[in-house]
Amino acid sequence: MKILLKNATLLPEYGYGNALVHVLVKDKKIKEIYTELPSELTVNETVDCGGNLLIPAFYNAHCHAAMTLFRGFGEDLPLKRWLEEKIFPAEERLTFRSVYHATMLAIAEMLKSGIACFSDMYMFEDAVAEAVLATGIKANVSRSLVSFDPEIEMGKESRMIEAIRLAEWYHGIDDGRILVDFSLHAEYTNVPKACAYVADIARRFQTGMQIHLSETENEHNECIGRWGKTPTEFFRDTGVLELPTTAAHGVYLTESDVAILAEKKASVAHNPVSNLKLGSGVMPIRRLIDGGVNVALGTDGVASNNRLDMLRELQTAAILHKGVNRDPEAIKAPEAFKLATLNGAIAQRRFDCGVIRVGNRADLVLLDRTSLHNMPNYDDYAMIAYSAERSDVRMTMVDGRILYRNGEYTSIDEERLRHDCRETFAHYFD
Repeated sequence: MKILLKNATLLPEYGYGNALVHVLVKDKKIKEIYTELPSELTVNETVDCGGNLLIPAFYNAHCHAAMTLFRGFGEDLPLKRWLEEKIFPAEERLTFRSVYHATMLAIAEMLKSGIACFSDMYMFEDAVAEAVLATGIKANVSRSLVSFDPEIEMGKESRMIEAIRLAEWYHGIDDGRILVDFSLHAEYTNVPKACAYVADIARRFQTGMQIHLSETENEHNECIGRWGKTPTEFFRDTGVLELPTTAAHGVYLTESDVAILAEKKASVAHNPVSNLKLGSGVMPIRRLIDGGVNVALGTDGVASNNRLDMLRELQTAAILHKGVNRDPEAIKAPEAFKLATLNGAIAQRRFDCGVIRVGNRADLVLLDRTSLHNMPNYDDYAMIAYSAERSDVRMTMVDGRILYRNGEYTSIDEERLRHDCRETFAHYFD
């Protein structure tokens, strides 16, 4: 399958200036970038980009996709109460069916906002994987694990068995469209023995790790009280950080924590909207970036964000740190864009993604530069970071396949999805 994306504008970093280019996509990858079209070029489909901006797609580095089920549920509570009073009890009622339909809803929302791949940490992850396979999006899926007994035999635990089965069935499927990670929910929901065991299993399967890390001040300080060490030191000492790890949040980190994360080549997923909404605080992003840590962006779950919108996440990150640091240069627009694209792909170990380059995967998004709120446009990075809206996404392509274009899905029956969601969610909280 060959698709020609003609008359596209690329960002300045690619060196084409204001010249329009033509991008040839073949077999999931970017085959060629032309400044002039060859006289004889045969393709299956041509998309006229009309001078609009073609960018790498977004990579959502931390998500609980099926929590679309809890959109608007348990509002205006701090994290601990939100989890214990609302979310944990509601999650006891989840089923394969509810997780599948909730994930389908999440994927539709993500494709609409230009997301090509998401990192998921939840339960019934086989349902998540099946939704991913059905829609054409990409994902790093992980079954969240908890443990409280210091003498636990993780190999006998049902959750651990699920996680291993997930890796056996789905890791690397469809040319790597799904990658499986192992996941420890957090330090405060796990014991050292279990963490070491999971790290060993992940090493055996050669997967990555997903964790929550120092999301709140209480979490950070209580860990020090329990173990005499920070959550980062806890995960280092249990061997978790020896794996390629994406740590979500990182709101409360010491200078030593930052040095450890950089040394272990861990990625930290910044979730600004969720952390603000739950009143958890603000990640010290400048310290992390300057310390050599790969910082990506995540939406977290809809229950603590209400939207799966990477443009909103990118724009919040771009503005938030200017205000907190009283420095308009704290995060510049091109840097904020990189958080949502290349850095996310690195966190997901998708090293042939995140940049428009011949030979890379064709994960691409077309943004409308002609929307009234984007005019005049002197700087495409500024447009992305400060004025663009989700409605400006005209096309989302994943692995060379157009999954969303001009308000319509090619792999999702939107009316059927609405029906399934209404049917599945209607009596959930009865």
